[in-house]
Amino acid sequence: MAGDQAQFFQLLNTLLSTDNDIRSQAEEAYNNIPTEAKVVHLVGAVQNVELGEEGRQTAAVLLRRLLSAEFFEFFPKLPFEQQVLLREQLLLSLQMDVTQQLRRKICDVVSELARNHIDDDGVNQWPEFLQFMFNCANSQDANMKEAGIRMFTSVPGVFGNQQNQNLDVIKRMLLSALQPTESDALRIQAVKAIGAFILLHDKEPVIQQHFQDVLLPLMQVVVQSIDNAEDDAALKVLIELAESTPKFLRPQLENIFQVCIKVIGDTDAEDNWRQLALETLVTLCETAPAMVRRQAAHAIRLLTPLVLEMMCELEDEPDWSLQDDAADEDNENNYVAAESALDRMCCGLGGKIMLGLIVGQVPEMLNSEDWRRRHAALMAVSSAGEGCHKQMEAMLEQVVSAVLNYLTDPHPRVRYAACNAIGQMSTDFAPSFEKKFHDKVVPGLLLVLDDNANPRVQAHAAAALVNFSEDCPKPILTQYLEPLMGKLEAILTTKFTELVQRGTKLVLEQIVTTIASVADTVEHDFVMYYDRLLPCLKYIIANANTEELKMLRGKTIECVSLIGLAVGQEKFVEDAIEVMGLLLGHMKGEGLPADDPQTSYLISAWSRFCRILGKRFAQFLPMVMEPVMRTAAMKPEVALLDNDDLETIEGDLDWHFVTLGEQQNFGIKTAGLEDKASACDMLVCYARELKEDFAEYVEEVVKLMVPMLKFYFHDGVRTSAAESLPYLLECGRARGAPFIQGMWAFILPELLKAIDSEPEQEVQVELLNSLAKCIELLGAGCLPDEMMVDVLRILNKLLTEHFERATERHQKRNDEDYDEVVEEQLVDEDNEDVYGLSRVADVLHALMSTYRENFFPQLDTLLPHLVALLGPGRPYADRQWAICIFDDVIEFGGPACVKYQDIFLEPMLSGLSSAEAEVRQACAYGCGVLAQFGGAQFASACARAVPLLAALISAPDARADHNINATENAISAVAKILKYNHSQINRDEIIRHWLTWLPVVEDTEEAPHVYSLLCELAATGHPALQTPDAPQRVIATLAEAFLRDAVPTENPVYAQMVALLRQIQSNTDLFNSCLMQLSNEHKEALQTALST
Repeated sequence: MAGDQAQFFQLLNTLLSTDNDIRSQAEEAYNNIPTEAKVVHLVGAVQNVELGEEGRQTAAVLLRRLLSAEFFEFFPKLPFEQQVLLREQLLLSLQMDVTQQLRRKICDVVSELARNHIDDDGVNQWPEFLQFMFNCANSQDANMKEAGIRMFTSVPGVFGNQQNQNLDVIKRMLLSALQPTESDALRIQAVKAIGAFILLHDKEPVIQQHFQDVLLPLMQVVVQSIDNAEDDAALKVLIELAESTPKFLRPQLENIFQVCIKVIGDTDAEDNWRQLALETLVTLCETAPAMVRRQAAHAIRLLTPLVLEMMCELEDEPDWSLQDDAADEDNENNYVAAESALDRMCCGLGGKIMLGLIVGQVPEMLNSEDWRRRHAALMAVSSAGEGCHKQMEAMLEQVVSAVLNYLTDPHPRVRYAACNAIGQMSTDFAPSFEKKFHDKVVPGLLLVLDDNANPRVQAHAAAALVNFSEDCPKPILTQYLEPLMGKLEAILTTKFTELVQRGTKLVLEQIVTTIASVADTVEHDFVMYYDRLLPCLKYIIANANTEELKMLRGKTIECVSLIGLAVGQEKFVEDAIEVMGLLLGHMKGEGLPADDPQTSYLISAWSRFCRILGKRFAQFLPMVMEPVMRTAAMKPEVALLDNDDLETIEGDLDWHFVTLGEQQNFGIKTAGLEDKASACDMLVCYARELKEDFAEYVEEVVKLMVPMLKFYFHDGVRTSAAESLPYLLECGRARGAPFIQGMWAFILPELLKAIDSEPEQEVQVELLNSLAKCIELLGAGCLPDEMMVDVLRILNKLLTEHFERATERHQKRNDEDYDEVVEEQLVDEDNEDVYGLSRVADVLHALMSTYRENFFPQLDTLLPHLVALLGPGRPYADRQWAICIFDDVIEFGGPACVKYQDIFLEPMLSGLSSAEAEVRQACAYGCGVLAQFGGAQFASACARAVPLLAALISAPDARADHNINATENAISAVAKILKYNHSQINRDEIIRHWLTWLPVVEDTEEAPHVYSLLCELAATGHPALQTPDAPQRVIATLAEAFLRDAVPTENPVYAQMVALLRQIQSNTDLFNSCLMQLSNEHKEALQTALST
């Protein structure tokens, strides 16, 4: 055994070797040692004085990792005596005379062991540890006291189910460690412990309230650490608390602002401290904006000018505007941190507070002789738009006029900032910005595009044009197409020459993107530039093959594919096939590496080529599917690192880390995730566009997509996976019913699990949409009994959560910090919730349309929720969607829906007079389907509905944009009553009124019902259509319907309308006199209809 131990100690030293080969061999040897033996050797190494400090610390780190990763594999298998011995030996190690650094590492080992001794019921299976930790925390030895607090920090839940009885004990322990008489190291450790404990109970306000006493001494430690400017850990804990439990900090809020504002304003302080202080306050503005507005409004008035001043802290680099590699500005710079902070403050606190503070400073800064202040003022305009949207929109004209002046500023970085502000406002205030200011913005940016001496400024003007073009209405951008494209073509030619001669590519990369954006907006009008541009772009794709030109090639591929979409298949098809050949030839089977900038452009471009070429794209599938599948299947690199490992990788922008405790950090390598999401999106496109031509790939794509319903690292991947399923099922039909059944049996359980466990509401609604489409596609019987039970359980849960969230919002409206800005946020939450409810209604629609009245027994299980949604105190959207669900019950359940009439009938009739158009529309539609499908038993209900529908239709603003859909549904409902359920009404009288309400042109689903009745009345010679003015009215109504494409040409009613038109046309004099009353547009619409 001694020999083994000695060999192991030697192995430990070898693990520290700087020689990679020697170290790798040692790691392999270490990994091959059985776990139980490793544990014994590592404990011995930690205790061995002769091994040396570095070796002992390494042993402690390895032991903690082993306990973290493999505890449940080895520890329960040890004999009881060995378990006891291991625990005792580790506690003994902590009490040895060791350096404090080693003791801290041993603390982490002991804490890891203790964490694994708390069972699922909260019972601590190692009570001796608890006693030992307390003894340490109360020790007279400062080092042991710190060790006790450190262990509590690592395992703040160590008390398990005994915690509530010990809250005062825990508080006294922490307060004792915070005392000014204790060492700085202990006090900072106590702050970490408080942070860990409060964050563990971030959803438990009662516990947070109990620990309010620790806040003042905690803040004293934070202040002391700032004064000492050595250890920033206490300030970082404050940031964590601000992020997760801001209300816990309420009693010290003003003090926190005061302390941090002092640091931010101290330009002699180190940048790190100033940025951490700023992060603390900005985080509070984001996580508790109402509390900050109420309690710290004065502090915000002091903070905002300091942030604006920090935005001025940038260096003048003489060659800045000539740099060809315009990577993002260094995030460590104060001015970058301050720009981000101002943006986040605006978004958090809102424009009512922030815009006035910014506007109060910006004019003076814009007029400064110092270019830095002018630059900061313009960047402030960029930062303010999103958060101050409502308030800034009112003064946009003044803002834009001011900013435009600086497009010609003498300093290139100011001109750059002016372009930035224009680009940002183009996005934040679209499309009204484009509509109001195009005549000033486009010429202004075109002027900056001439700045050949400053490529970074020139490129940024082109980037601002991208923002402007993306949201610009087509007719407006088309006005500028000639000067715009003239300029872009000239720059493209010049910069292409510069690339060949000098290798500079920054502006060329951007111009290609700008051309793509313009093409995307003006669509077919771009065709006149096609032949001039495409040869150059194809040349770049064919020849830009070096490493440094990959980004240029990628952007050019994107540009060509967007131009193709703009000009259409007929013009682009030959070039599309040639370019696809170029792209696939260049790959030569080597695939697409995750770190290649071309990958994302290629994947998106192939998706566009598929949309352009349609079925003709199928010929390329054998070449593109392998790289796309490989990219879509990419597994992200993840790691569980301790703090030592984290330090070596923390600066890597490709990694994102989440702290899981004192010593654990979960990391994911984000590089390649966007490409994975794009590849998944592309597979959706292939399945949607190619249908049966994609059938041979369906099986492998389904096997890839279904597990990705739970790919929690990226929302877009889960959304694409959900969206793909109904399309894949449709593609799979070509392979026969048994194949589809097997495929659905694979999909359904996983789709339901994904809906059930999805944490993001935005993704969950897409999963529900996927389920609804799959059910509609597959039809009755697609849900086995046990799966139907699961679907109903999930719907029940979602409806329950809907009511719970509504209750939470009601509580927020009664919160002490409630104000009108909070109300705006709650309205947004209301809208998100309504969207979720609409998707639940979609699933019920799919079930009702598929199973019809056979679904009623299952529907009954959800009835209490539906009744609650119809309650008089509910928000109108709840009533709207409940009525929509009952509309489906009536339409697909037929006369059997009578069993629910006591629930839906009165709300439906009274809803016709609702103040909200959405409710009126749902109720009007319901009255129509009640007439059509409910049967004679609802004749009296239909009679009651008619005057209510007539009142809705005759309201003064019934044809206003926001009312038109409700009105047209009401007209259609009356048509259905007249046609299907008129036994208790004066039909002839109502027909005369109904004819005066035509035409119906907006709702293409209801219009056929209306025009079908009109044609039927004409065919039967109804007296209301025998009056002298009737032909004129009918022709005018039909002309408007044809002009507005009210009835799709493939609908049988369209042919009936044309037949009615021809019938009137047969009387030439009458027809010509009717035509004389029409506009040229209407005449053309009639001619087009007659020629079909």
